[in-house]
Amino acid sequence: MKIENAIEVKDVSMCFNLSREKVDSIKEYVIKALKRQLFYEEFWALNQVSFEIRKGDSVGLVGMNGSGKSTMLKVIAGVLRPTKGSVETAGTIAPMIELGAGFDHDLTARENIFLNGALIGYPKEMLEERFDDIIAFAGLERFVDVPIKNFSSGMLARLGFSIATIVDADILIVDEILAVGDYQFQNKCKKRIREMMERNTTVLFVSHSIEQVKEICRHAIWIDHGQVRMMGEAEEICDAYEAPGR
Repeated sequence: MKIENAIEVKDVSMCFNLSREKVDSIKEYVIKALKRQLFYEEFWALNQVSFEIRKGDSVGLVGMNGSGKSTMLKVIAGVLRPTKGSVETAGTIAPMIELGAGFDHDLTARENIFLNGALIGYPKEMLEERFDDIIAFAGLERFVDVPIKNFSSGMLARLGFSIATIVDADILIVDEILAVGDYQFQNKCKKRIREMMERNTTVLFVSHSIEQVKEICRHAIWIDHGQVRMMGEAEEICDAYEAPGR
């Protein structure tokens, strides 16, 4: 891996097996499996994807629903292991990939801060020290001891983003998290992302808002049907993606 790179993706392909038929119970699944009557179709979400992201860069992934953007983020974050190819990353990763991932919805916001923080790899002492900052940024002072199953999607997003970004990770991965927050929270998130970028954090950003990609990212990668179609300056790639008849 080149020293100046934060992320290197080399010929990554990701295959999922899609069931051709509906199985209504575990018993039925076991019976069909024993009789070898389970049939699947292969779906290649990613197909020989390669790119490099330099340390301190901000890169947006753009593409239609189902193009493979979120799958690519999960592979980079280590949530999924690619079927083929390899990914190398340098440093710590703060992932904001799925709303509510790493949360126990029966636990309170207080309890989930320590649970989610531990899953990311933050020490308990640090979480205790920064607890008030996490709650304040999320704007959840009145809901610290409320089970998060009673939270709105926006409240969950605020809590997750606040936990993930309370320390300076080397790589920040953000997937559509700004889509569920209100305007004020989006501005707070953008400000924090810029502050992290100023401290040389590498940002990998997915959003259906092309304006947000242009605003936050220096570069962009257009993924189309699991393959890289274009990569380059964010403005150029976003304009090409939005062009009529693309």
